[in-house]
Amino acid sequence: MAVDPLFSPGFRDALVILGATGLVIPAFHRLRISPVIGFIVVGLLIGPSGLGGLGEALPWVRHISIADREVIEPFAEIGIILLLFSIGLELSFRRLWDLRQLVFLIGPAELAISGGLIGFILHQFTDLGAVVSLMLGIALAMSSTALVLPMTGTKSAIGKPAFAMLLFEDLAIVPIIFVMGVISPLPGSDDAGDLTRTVILGAVVVAALLGLGKLLLPPLFRQAARTKSPELFLAVSLVVVMGASLVTSAVGLSPIVGALVAGLVIAETEYRMQVEVTVEPFKNLALGIFLMTVGMSLDFELIAESWPYLIAAIVGIILVKALVTGGLLRLSGVPRGVAANVGVLMASPSETTLIVLAAAVQARVIDSDTAAFWQIVTAVGLTATPLLARIGSDTARRVDPPPADLIEASRSSGRTIIAGYGRVGQMVADMLVRHEQPFVVVDADIDMVEFGRKRGHEIVFGDVGRSGLLEHLGIASARAIVLTMDDPVQLVATTRDVRTAYPDLCIIARAKDAEHAAQLYRAGATDAVPETLESSLQLAEAVLVDIGRPMGLVIASIHEMREIKRNKIKAMVPNLPREPLKAASRLRHSDEETAE
Repeated sequence: MAVDPLFSPGFRDALVILGATGLVIPAFHRLRISPVIGFIVVGLLIGPSGLGGLGEALPWVRHISIADREVIEPFAEIGIILLLFSIGLELSFRRLWDLRQLVFLIGPAELAISGGLIGFILHQFTDLGAVVSLMLGIALAMSSTALVLPMTGTKSAIGKPAFAMLLFEDLAIVPIIFVMGVISPLPGSDDAGDLTRTVILGAVVVAALLGLGKLLLPPLFRQAARTKSPELFLAVSLVVVMGASLVTSAVGLSPIVGALVAGLVIAETEYRMQVEVTVEPFKNLALGIFLMTVGMSLDFELIAESWPYLIAAIVGIILVKALVTGGLLRLSGVPRGVAANVGVLMASPSETTLIVLAAAVQARVIDSDTAAFWQIVTAVGLTATPLLARIGSDTARRVDPPPADLIEASRSSGRTIIAGYGRVGQMVADMLVRHEQPFVVVDADIDMVEFGRKRGHEIVFGDVGRSGLLEHLGIASARAIVLTMDDPVQLVATTRDVRTAYPDLCIIARAKDAEHAAQLYRAGATDAVPETLESSLQLAEAVLVDIGRPMGLVIASIHEMREIKRNKIKAMVPNLPREPLKAASRLRHSDEETAE
């Protein structure tokens, strides 16, 4: 049958992938099921084991399915690279230091003991070698960052130890992937000298990437940031990660190593947060395609033939990891209920396990048949993770619910976010410093970021209009956000978005004039400060003081006039409370008595 050149197989496959993603994944989200599971299920449905296998009997099915999973494997490899790049971005030295006890004590103990036990069992009951069994055991001992953290958070009693162990696992993937690249059998040679050459050359290349990255990446991203072009910034980010991956693959290492190194280098610069937010949509889509390939690789015949072994493997892994993780946390002083529930929710394998398996096959450490079996185990385990996490989270709240006064105290101890570091943002930051209040500043002008850092302020590069940036800044636990940008449209849009996402957050916004302030109040601002009003009041204060009026009386009248004008602005917006004038009136009365 002739194929229309305007509707090539590649174009059809792309439509199937995007169509399945656009239709099915929102349905899973609506059902509150993780997209990770959704991508695997979609891959299973449209892949060779699902609708793709019916193409011969039902020709029309070819238009809504994919019969050959290899056509999307290059995109899946990009997904793995971007995921490892994002993991590298999260592994800043400051973050590791803050959780150093949990990360470097419980984390390695859990991974080593769980991986060692699973590897020992595999070596005893299968024909796998000791090295392969150990590598598989470590891979299966990893837990799902993509599934666990969104369900538990990072600050709850159950989320903090889970986050610390997941952080160590993300860090541990660096040497794991490196070792796999090193022990990979070299084509056409068994000479140990080739292995030594790979190790030495790989170490030199990684060291060179780290050194050159620290020298070259900051000025490169600085020039991209100064253009204020999101497209150019995205292009530079992708060129960096792909270039590093090509360099490491050229010397015989996995391209994943280069992606990790690129992320580690950028994590120590002021561009980390903006790069992470910029790459996030592409990473999620590419990772979704990777998970689709996992679903496509699930073989119903293999499942039917090996289901007793699959069940035994899944149950065994969950039991080993739950007992080891819960026991280690209990020994470290974590309450019994929290330790047990952290162990349960982190007991299944993870999407990182799939990445390690893919790297192991690529490095020819294990064969494709062995990897296929454990991919099924991991995929089924992933589908159980949300259930385990929900049970663990609910049980943790019943066993150790946080007191209401503790919740209020944690809210009151949060920091203020200042969006914009122009003249207004600088003044707000200086006053917060004077009153010893914690804050963080975000600005999209790299020159202002560098200026703020020279002044000793905590400031990061980023655009508050980008989705996800404020979440990375910790807005969920912030005391307030101060919007000082000079773009009136962006101010209103950001105010509306923040108020929708965080109904109880204090939002103070800079307004151009009274009408703009009214728009900000309608958008949800707690307070809007018109520039024209403040400049007029300062002029009036200077005039009154210079012509001899008492300072106290002038200040009281200025405060009273500010409240009158502010209430007039609020009157333009229905259902907004007006402020009383009691404080200003009392101060004016006191100053009149003093003047007499």
